Amino acid sequence: MSMIGLVDCNSFYVSCERVFQPRLIGLPVGVMSNNDGCVIALSAELKALGIGMGTPAFELQHLVRQGRIQLLSSNYELYGDMSARVLAVLEEFAPAVEPYSIDEMFVRLDGFAHERLLAHARQLHCRVRQYTGIPVCVGVAPSRTLAKLANRAAKTLPAYGGVCVLQPGSLETRTLLRKFALGDVWGVGRRLVERLALMGIKSAWDLAQADPKRIRRQFSVTLERTALELRGISCIEMNDIDEARQRIMTSRSFGKLTDDLAEIREAMRQHGQRGAEKLRQQGSLARAVLVFLKTNPFRTDLPQYSPSLAVELPRPTDDSREILHAAGIALRRIHRPGFLYQKGGVMLLDLIDASRQQLSLLDTPLSEAERQRSEKLMRVMDALNQRMGRGTLKLGTPSPGAAWHLRCAHRTQRYSTRWEELPAVRAL
Repeated sequence: MSMIGLVDCNSFYVSCERVFQPRLIGLPVGVMSNNDGCVIALSAELKALGIGMGTPAFELQHLVRQGRIQLLSSNYELYGDMSARVLAVLEEFAPAVEPYSIDEMFVRLDGFAHERLLAHARQLHCRVRQYTGIPVCVGVAPSRTLAKLANRAAKTLPAYGGVCVLQPGSLETRTLLRKFALGDVWGVGRRLVERLALMGIKSAWDLAQADPKRIRRQFSVTLERTALELRGISCIEMNDIDEARQRIMTSRSFGKLTDDLAEIREAMRQHGQRGAEKLRQQGSLARAVLVFLKTNPFRTDLPQYSPSLAVELPRPTDDSREILHAAGIALRRIHRPGFLYQKGGVMLLDLIDASRQQLSLLDTPLSEAERQRSEKLMRVMDALNQRMGRGTLKLGTPSPGAAWHLRCAHRTQRYSTRWEELPAVRAL
């Protein structure tokens, strides 16, 4: 039987920090969002104190000063490298690995007898921890949705010891499906939970037993597939999950409030370039560019202004230069002096598949040549940045110390990717 495993790293950001700082093991630790705004990752010890995801960092500063908790700035370069190391270990133990997020990977585990499969999953569980220092939980089942539930059982029920293998139709599987609420099922959001409850469907087991055709008629083919997956029938592929986005937004809070148009323009330029890179990665073209700015709504002592403006592009494009030109036009139109801005961003709208764009009747050999030069230039830029690091080749040079730069006062060293930040070992 074809089996699929889901390997989920436990408290991944915190675990990455603990690999290089063992003193943090057992302590309440949180990792903050960009610009140290709020807590986005929590250790089990921090959760036990009643602190939840998204808690503003400033509300916890008294606990930091008392030494009761530790808050660290996000260190995405480190987390990305550690994720790649986990992936490399999984590739040694599985014929195929499908990354789902920075801390979750699906793995193919075909051809094992049940007893051997459980032993292999446990070996995988131990090897990732041994080779990378990252603790993981492993859930295995015939479908991705059921593997997600198996992983949840492995993580929340101590009896499993971090590894759960579910066979379709078994007593164990039926028991867990009855135990888990609909909201625990992958892809079933709050609104669906409310609508399904009106039909008497309140648990994962209820959804698994529902008539798939009725589910499809009243909801969608996606929910029908989810119901079938809960029965152990694999009908969701990664391509179904990783569809091209219909819009791309890149935004970030500024390191401090600013009204400097030149600094804000630099931020929008960085966001626009990053958005264009994402656009090319998924093979899309944008028809319009939207730019927005926001003041701090919690600063009631300051005047408030949160404008946005979309600018239509002359033609669908993924050229960073054209996108930045349109973003610059929008920014000039919406920016007003006298306001202190906290956040800004660029959104690429009305996306189309680059391989299916229609040629205009106004196109000429000259415009076609320009399009080809644009594509070649963008390919060269992306190739250089991929080979030598993001930002190696960019349009415009940001000013050092500008207000929009990230604030990360408590970021740890990028131990595994920067020579100058390698951990130091001292012999006693």
